[in-house]
Amino acid sequence: MSNKRSNSFRQAILQGNRRLCSKALLEEKGLNLSQRLIRHVAYETLPREIDRKWYYDSYTCCPPPWFMITVTLLEVAFFLYNGVSLGQFVLQVTHPRYLKNSLVYHPQLRAQAWRYLTYIFMHAGIEHLGLNVVLQLLVGVPLEMVHGATRIGLVYVAGVVAGSLAVSVADMTAPVVGSSGGVYALVSAHLANIVMNWSGMKCQFKLLRMAVALICMSMEFGRAVWLRFHPSAYPPCPHPSFVAHLGGVAVGITLGVVVLRNYEQRLQDQSLWWIFVAMYTVFVLFAVFWNIFAYTLLDLKLPPPP
Repeated sequence: MSNKRSNSFRQAILQGNRRLCSKALLEEKGLNLSQRLIRHVAYETLPREIDRKWYYDSYTCCPPPWFMITVTLLEVAFFLYNGVSLGQFVLQVTHPRYLKNSLVYHPQLRAQAWRYLTYIFMHAGIEHLGLNVVLQLLVGVPLEMVHGATRIGLVYVAGVVAGSLAVSVADMTAPVVGSSGGVYALVSAHLANIVMNWSGMKCQFKLLRMAVALICMSMEFGRAVWLRFHPSAYPPCPHPSFVAHLGGVAVGITLGVVVLRNYEQRLQDQSLWWIFVAMYTVFVLFAVFWNIFAYTLLDLKLPPPP
């Protein structure tokens, strides 16, 4: 991140831009398909014309948006493998052998730290996977093209970890599956960035598209809530929790917004960045100590290990 533009450099560019009567990027003619795609991504994600021009002139597609594509392919591959091995693709979570997978977060196995992250490769069913994959590709890939794999990967992974830790604190008896924590972190950050820069965002039909995105997110969240309280196929262990969605949203509207609002600028120069990093660190430490001590102190009856 140290090679990003400083605030003083950005001010110099902005002052120089005011003295130039250059035409808007949308008025450029004779662009080929790839150039039109890059211009489209710029208008989808960046609120300032100077940033859109900077991105359009400097983007080389090297490296490509590999992070979101790789994560999506891995999620699909694990889902297909589980579907074949379990003989079930719809509502896989109802299969009695589903929770035996070593990737799922289970409260009895919370000491196995990798489960706080690897649960993203397990989905409740094809209906769960489908919406997450669509949102990852439609929102995550353009964001990664603009902000890079490091920053978008940071927001995504932070949302994933916050999601599982939030479940371990607020819904202590439930397992967790699915990549909704990371997906909701990215989508929430993107929607919040659009709202906060409404006049500057020039993407087409932005009100309609925001409404569609919110409806899709609400439907997925409603599905997760319904499944959580639906009678379990393997009592006494409940179905997976929906709290990971909320953990992802919290990361998106804090860390995620700071990342998206500071295109090509050093995050370490932003005071809000350090405030939200400190808040996230405090939450992680609190959740770790909660997992170590609270389950014993509360004498909580957990479901048996799978």
